[in-house]
Amino acid sequence: MPRKATNTKKKASNALEAFNEIGGFHNLSKDVIEDALSYAIEKAYRKRNNSDGAKIRTVVDEKGRIRAFRLWDVVETVEDPDYQLDLEEAKDITDYPQVGQVLEEETEIDNFVRGDISTVKSVMFQRIKDAERKEVIDKYQDCVGDMVTGIVQSVEERFVMVRLGADVNGEMQPGATDAIMRKSDMIPSEKYTVGQLLKVVITNVDKEAKGAIVMVSRSSTELIKRLFEKEVLEIYQGTVEIKAISRDAGQRAKMAVVSNRDNIDPIGACIGPGGSRVRAISEELNGEKIDIFKWSDDLQEFVCNALSPAQGIEVFLAEDAPEVATPTRNSRDGKVRENSQKSLVAAVPESQLSLAIGRRGQNAKLAFHLTGHHIDIRSQEDLDEMGVNWRELVDKLHEEYLTKKSLERAYKQQQRIEELRNSSGTIAVMPNLNEFEEDEEFAEDNFDEFVDEPTIEQEEQATVEMVEETPVQQDDEEEAAEFAPKVEETEMEAAARIAKENRRSLAERRTTTYTSKFESAEPEKAESAKGTKPSKAKEEAKKEERRIEKKKPTFNAMHPIYTEDELEEIENAEIEEEMSASWNEDIDYEEYDSYYDDEY
Repeated sequence: MPRKATNTKKKASNALEAFNEIGGFHNLSKDVIEDALSYAIEKAYRKRNNSDGAKIRTVVDEKGRIRAFRLWDVVETVEDPDYQLDLEEAKDITDYPQVGQVLEEETEIDNFVRGDISTVKSVMFQRIKDAERKEVIDKYQDCVGDMVTGIVQSVEERFVMVRLGADVNGEMQPGATDAIMRKSDMIPSEKYTVGQLLKVVITNVDKEAKGAIVMVSRSSTELIKRLFEKEVLEIYQGTVEIKAISRDAGQRAKMAVVSNRDNIDPIGACIGPGGSRVRAISEELNGEKIDIFKWSDDLQEFVCNALSPAQGIEVFLAEDAPEVATPTRNSRDGKVRENSQKSLVAAVPESQLSLAIGRRGQNAKLAFHLTGHHIDIRSQEDLDEMGVNWRELVDKLHEEYLTKKSLERAYKQQQRIEELRNSSGTIAVMPNLNEFEEDEEFAEDNFDEFVDEPTIEQEEQATVEMVEETPVQQDDEEEAAEFAPKVEETEMEAAARIAKENRRSLAERRTTTYTSKFESAEPEKAESAKGTKPSKAKEEAKKEERRIEKKKPTFNAMHPIYTEDELEEIENAEIEEEMSASWNEDIDYEEYDSYYDDEY
């Protein structure tokens, strides 16, 4: 007769060791286990003694023994005898009782029968299960959207159980729980086996669920986002941002990215050197293809990129073309209603129509999920036959985008100005016209420090010269300005005009010649000797010299070193020297003819 199998698991020698084992397995503290035991014994005690209001506190002493104490409230008038005592009854427990005091009386639990022990066991494990459930909810409710690694625990037809927080062998560890992955959350092309390691993303934590409360998925777009964050450092640091993801799990995915720095290519950063980064993610998703393109706030450009690899696509609003039917849908009540989303029409060349739609409409479906708009893909030839002026509608939508961007830019500038005005720091303010006059005086004072002040006679002479040298064109411009319609100039224009006049007057002073103080400090005899009025020819010569001095060249003119005749003589000499060279007379080139003839 075969021997009956025995349980080889080592039992705990006392309650203290049992509490430690239970707490470690369920990742619960000792206080939680003791609280569950107290609640269970209280339930069993009430059921045994028919006392619904009795209060029991249970403790485990140092030796591992379980001791139970009944709690009594001391009151003046007893209303519930299950847990209240008056002063006279309380003297049986303590000599000097006081009203409001809580007394403890040890009670025996060794006389519990099998039914009482079964009640304690079931209530205690239910209490532990609720505490464990609360721990799981507190741990995972803030992890929705995070990627975790799990082990396949069981594979069913409609779902797969994935154990989270287990060890390599799949054994439960403190804080581990079983999550469920429904059939809609699986990748259709994948086959799962027990013990397989999987990267999944937490999609939901259901507090009201009776079974598994954590839901995980491998078909969610969040999984692709988390995989790129782990693989691509630029995305993890926030330099490259993922704006939108659309996915047909197991087949193809499209992802729109944008860079927050001009010197970083977002597409190249996601692909990696030689495609290493995107290849590693594709292998994790069972060979799923991932298309990466640049995101744009221009709706036309965004839709064109979403419909890639098709080229030459033009986009316009369907509402601007009555000839194109607006997509409709049937509601549950049977009524046909127009879709509330904005509908677009993509005009595609006939040769690119199949690429834009994709196999079984996959490319168009992914573009719809990316943009959030219905896209009606039509060939450009069909639109021309329908009489739709789609080119004009494309330009109209582009102009609306440019107008919108300009308004946004102006609004941001206005907001920035308001922030500067409301801030406590210093604000740059445009100067008034009076400030330009002060600047002019300041410039003149600084100029006098470095340049000698001209005499009155020199200023009068410079004024006469400036009048004489004014061209006729300036008079014509002044006459035209008199008859031209006067336009009110703004404060900024007036400030710019005055500043320009100041610079012009300063330049005129610098070019005007005058006698320095050193030259004027000569003996009076020399002045009397020069008292005679110079002739008219000398005055004109001086004016001509001043005119030449004023016209300073803006650059140094380059003059040829030789004249044309000299260059011709040099060229002829070089030719004669070459013809008379002796080296061409000493060599007999006919000697080497036989060498070349033999070779060829």
